[in-house]
Amino acid sequence: MGSRLPLAYARKTGANFLTAGALAAARARTSITEPHQSFDHQRLWADLLWSPTMCFNLFGELAADLVLADRAVHKWWPDAPGTVCEVRFAHSPGWLDRAYLGNLIAFDAAFVLDLGDGTQGIVGVDTKYHEAAKRHLAKPARLARYRDVARRSGVFAPRAIDAVDGTDLLVMWLEHLLAQSMLQHSSGRWRWARYIVTYPSGNSDVAGACIRYADLLGDQSTFSTLTIEALLEAKALPKSTTAALRERYIPG
Repeated sequence: MGSRLPLAYARKTGANFLTAGALAAARARTSITEPHQSFDHQRLWADLLWSPTMCFNLFGELAADLVLADRAVHKWWPDAPGTVCEVRFAHSPGWLDRAYLGNLIAFDAAFVLDLGDGTQGIVGVDTKYHEAAKRHLAKPARLARYRDVARRSGVFAPRAIDAVDGTDLLVMWLEHLLAQSMLQHSSGRWRWARYIVTYPSGNSDVAGACIRYADLLGDQSTFSTLTIEALLEAKALPKSTTAALRERYIPG
């Protein structure tokens, strides 16, 4: 296809990753298995265009340097409270756990925030690259739970819930709901959350979907978008990393 490395070579060399930090983060994540996780290891290592790999390339260096991670998060989202205390990848607080959503939805990256009072916040990031918008249907057995989390969140405009099922907005809704379910968890562990979609400005499918999704929200404080170009222009990452990301992912 022209966008895949030979798997054995990719695993041995880590050639799909742009920096030592990104490669270290990928190796650390693939060395553990969260219960019931769903994770495509082959595409991570070998698919040059796969968005979760791009996520490691974007944020991998931050996982090993929490001071840099905290500075970056507050450049990108200045109103985020607290201090970054952990950076996670391909993360769900509970795969298939009905105390959350009971499904396999996860964040590509998650910045965990220490709020200073024993509670935490989270910035859950979904990275998109070349993906086109696709329609999806929610599994009927889980729809009641999704509706309950959405209703309790209070962030959706009237009739918004019925507007996403069977559309290209469903996955975005479920990822947003995952963040909402963390705020509603009985442990009281999470006190602040935001769901972010980041994508290249040239991906008109994702850009349009984000605009349509935002129109369904009565309260947009827990949802925002950030183009990859804007993320890089903020100068929150090392110069060499920014240059490598531009060369790989930003044509022209």
